[in-house]
Amino acid sequence: MLLVRGGTVVTAERTLRADVLCDESGRIAAVGPALDAPAGCDTVDAGGLLVMPGGIDPHTHMEMPFMGSVASDDFYTGTAAGVAGGTTTIIDFVIPEAGASLLEAWKDWRAKAEKAVSDYSFHVAVTHWDDRVHADMGTLTRDCGVNSFKHFMAYKGALMVDDGVLLRSIGRALELGALCNVHAENGDAVAYLQQDLLRRGVTGPEAHPLSRPPAVEGEAAQRVIAIAGLLGAPVYIVHVSTKEATAAIAAARARGQRVYGEVLAQHLVLDDSVYANPDWLGAAQHVMSPPFRPKHHQAALWAGLASGQLQTTATDHCCFCAGQKQQGRTDFTKIPNGTPGIEDRMSVLWHHGVRTGRLTPEEFVAVTSTNAAKIFNIHPRKGAIVPGADADLVLWDPEGSRTVSAATHHQNVDYNVYEGMTLTGLARHTISGGRIVWSDGDLRVTRGAGRYVERPCFSPDMTAQAKRNATLGGSAA
Repeated sequence: MLLVRGGTVVTAERTLRADVLCDESGRIAAVGPALDAPAGCDTVDAGGLLVMPGGIDPHTHMEMPFMGSVASDDFYTGTAAGVAGGTTTIIDFVIPEAGASLLEAWKDWRAKAEKAVSDYSFHVAVTHWDDRVHADMGTLTRDCGVNSFKHFMAYKGALMVDDGVLLRSIGRALELGALCNVHAENGDAVAYLQQDLLRRGVTGPEAHPLSRPPAVEGEAAQRVIAIAGLLGAPVYIVHVSTKEATAAIAAARARGQRVYGEVLAQHLVLDDSVYANPDWLGAAQHVMSPPFRPKHHQAALWAGLASGQLQTTATDHCCFCAGQKQQGRTDFTKIPNGTPGIEDRMSVLWHHGVRTGRLTPEEFVAVTSTNAAKIFNIHPRKGAIVPGADADLVLWDPEGSRTVSAATHHQNVDYNVYEGMTLTGLARHTISGGRIVWSDGDLRVTRGAGRYVERPCFSPDMTAQAKRNATLGGSAA
């Protein structure tokens, strides 16, 4: 057992002075002032610290095969880096090979993830459509604890699906009570622009944002929102990076559609000036999709989080080291897309969000943990500090500072997009399943200690949508 004593508990709903008792099963046993420590109970002093639900990163890619490489962080190193930054649960992605079984791919990813040090779950990508995909979606939701499916509107010739697949898959997910995630970029437009830039001899990392301008994200967001509206289905748009996509989500929500938006911490604080770096590798290290945007888009993203039009923050953590990035030295379209970030997300959000007044501490908890738990139907097991919830906690020092560096981070990658940034607000201690796994710079993780988190279908939002569809005769448009 473990007693967290003397801290200030902060949840998405309230702030109060309270102790938190974690039982031997890894659950929260009690929350209240001046709790007695049972015999043999360990105690951690939280004086001067905020006690918050452990972070949930709903968008990571550990050891993902992609663009001729494999992401350098595996489920062990990636989740270890996560707990060092206060994140105790990830939702990663199962990406089936072309034409492969979704169910068999899920089994493969489960095997990869057995080394995780903290809890994990999976979205499963739909990259084509046939009768087996239809059947596998049913099996995954019924037997495997999957309640979300991913769709790429980008990466033409690889992961991209067309509108016909979107209609069939979103419709099938709605029938099953599952939520569809969407990478919203117009893949045809991106492919056209990429080839045009190469034809004109623009081959370096500076071409990457030119090939994926804000308009291609805004158009795709509007299109998938319209498709979901036709079916009366909720939809979750990942890594929103532009004011156009933010506006499309806000407009849809104002019409009564259930549309959710996710923001990456990177997009909130870094802009497209990173691609002007005269050092090829320095610019290539920032190649991710969507790319970093002109700075004025950041105001829309922050406003979306503060207003509740955007609900979650993630990292799209997908690491490729310098040698891997080099494979695109003469062709920017071959630079593996992805950046690290799982270790730094919460500090970035606190420093640039809470300390600037853009977010309250309670809103910080909502966008880093609770909202994701609710949307993906693992609340109050996750994202809450109540008896019976998993004892996943971060003891947060709101005044502690650190300077980010690849030399000291725990991510298995040789650079950091926040290199040299001094951040105030850090995880002093992280507790996963009632165990201290990070303590003031000391990583105390156990390989394989992470548990697979099953997520049931028909979340409260999905149940409400089903009722509305029945009332309206099958469409919420």
